[in-house]
Amino acid sequence: MKKIHLLLLLPLLFSCKPKFDEQITIAEIEGHITFMASDELKGRYPGTPEDLQLAEYLTDEFNKAGLDLYEKSGVQHFDIVQEIEAGVGNRFLLGESALSLDKDYSLFSFSHSETAKGEVVFAGYGFQVDDGEIRWDDYATVDVDGKWVMILRGVPGKQEASSTYVNYSEDRGKALLASDLGAAGVIFVSGSSFDPEDQLVELKGKQHPLAIPVVHMSRNAADQLLALSGQDSLSVIESQLTSTLQASSFSTGAEVDITVDLQPKKMETSNVIAILKGSDPVLKNEYVVIGAHHDHLGMGGPGTSSRMPDTVAVHYGADDNASGVAGVLEASEWLSAQELARSVLFATFGAEEMGLIGSKYLAENAPINLDAIQVMINLDMIGRLNTERQLQIGGVGTSAGFKNLLDSINSNYGFGLKYANEGYGPSDHASFYAKDVPVLFISTGPHADYHTPADNIAAINWEGTQEVISFAAEVAAALANQEERIAFSEAGPKVKGSSRGMRGGITLGLMPDMIYDGNEGMPVMLVTEGKPAAVGGIQKGDIIVSIEGKSVGNVYDYMSRLGDLKEGMSIVVQVKRDDDLIDLLIKI
Repeated sequence: MKKIHLLLLLPLLFSCKPKFDEQITIAEIEGHITFMASDELKGRYPGTPEDLQLAEYLTDEFNKAGLDLYEKSGVQHFDIVQEIEAGVGNRFLLGESALSLDKDYSLFSFSHSETAKGEVVFAGYGFQVDDGEIRWDDYATVDVDGKWVMILRGVPGKQEASSTYVNYSEDRGKALLASDLGAAGVIFVSGSSFDPEDQLVELKGKQHPLAIPVVHMSRNAADQLLALSGQDSLSVIESQLTSTLQASSFSTGAEVDITVDLQPKKMETSNVIAILKGSDPVLKNEYVVIGAHHDHLGMGGPGTSSRMPDTVAVHYGADDNASGVAGVLEASEWLSAQELARSVLFATFGAEEMGLIGSKYLAENAPINLDAIQVMINLDMIGRLNTERQLQIGGVGTSAGFKNLLDSINSNYGFGLKYANEGYGPSDHASFYAKDVPVLFISTGPHADYHTPADNIAAINWEGTQEVISFAAEVAAALANQEERIAFSEAGPKVKGSSRGMRGGITLGLMPDMIYDGNEGMPVMLVTEGKPAAVGGIQKGDIIVSIEGKSVGNVYDYMSRLGDLKEGMSIVVQVKRDDDLIDLLIKI
């Protein structure tokens, strides 16, 4: 078709509200959302039979709209690791005695899988603190290099948030410190003040592993270990530490041979993708992406981000995000009946609730050249339009012309548009913004039913949802027919003041890649202009591998290292950039 200049098109395009009734109907919207938010689909949890059933439904709907399915099936498979489980190789030898897994000891989710033998050193609460008036060093009088370290969990005395030592009490941070000091592994024990019942930790979900194995030992087993060299029982030692508030570390003389074997429990889920080819000989090679995540929280429960984790019931996710998926389906039907210059890629994403996994996978494994994507429009929670008709749109600052375009289209809808310039946000558009793609995030906003079983179809505003979908489809059509390339503008997240991190640490003004699954450093997703990271030379795409000479394997290590920093410090951050290691001086 003839190329269209959007500015010339606007007076005609928006002189009257387009008729969407034939393709975007309340009956179809209600049908889509009612099916997705049904007892039958059990909350659409990734990797379940219901997840597969939903993917089949979505491909059928894209087929009905006459779209080209991705690789003919429409399904882009990828694996997720929902949890880890104990393998068959776990072993704990105390001298000649073999301890029993889940009776005498258990495994921490952040443990490294390996075998380590050596002497056991008792290191109190595992503190190494020199912070003003707070001084406690459990490592001052012992050498733990190449040895197992036994550490009490928590803090001395009552386990209260007001404890002087609470900022140093986290298990992972204690284990990371022991690893920094060369320990071969860590054996945690719960004193009676920490847990009178002495319950062993459970494997509750996948975490980035430390560089050493970490186990949890029962008090009875710990007393058995201490008795080998004639040491006092753990309760006596705990009482002494609590009463004196002074380090008292020693070598136990005991030898252990421990193997930790943790195995990822993988499940397969998918994105569903379809393409509508444009008609312009040149612009058809460029794409507008319209997407929404189709997963939700299943039956809820611990570890699912349910806001009612003690309630095991279907989390319907009618608004979050059956409404957004219905929007993609209905928009695909209407847009397929239009003549568009650019092509449109429709996508529904899996595993968004686990950390934008599906959209990140698509952004990194797109069926088209990433440079060809002109804009990504994300529909997430569009089913609760309120009486003030407020519609939230994020990412408006990621391309210069967005606000004028949105205002023009809205003149026929009368939404109360609430704009946010930032491109980053807690939904799938963030995966594309990280790749320098302009984004628009359309939502009717949060509500009290979010991530609870009460997010059901009863509260959906059907007429409002139809209007929001129509608005989004019209925005997509206008962008698909804009002749000029849609230029990207960085609109990074705003970091307020010197936001405090773990243990009062300072944030550097960057956005970690929270989805990265490796253990070779922490990739930087975004850097905020004017903040310490940007001023010191850290760039988007860098991989932070150490802070002040201490290794950073992942985001958990990074957060722990931040806890050691204080305002006013100058620190050395080593980053990997392409194939080079670069030391950068960062002033906090």
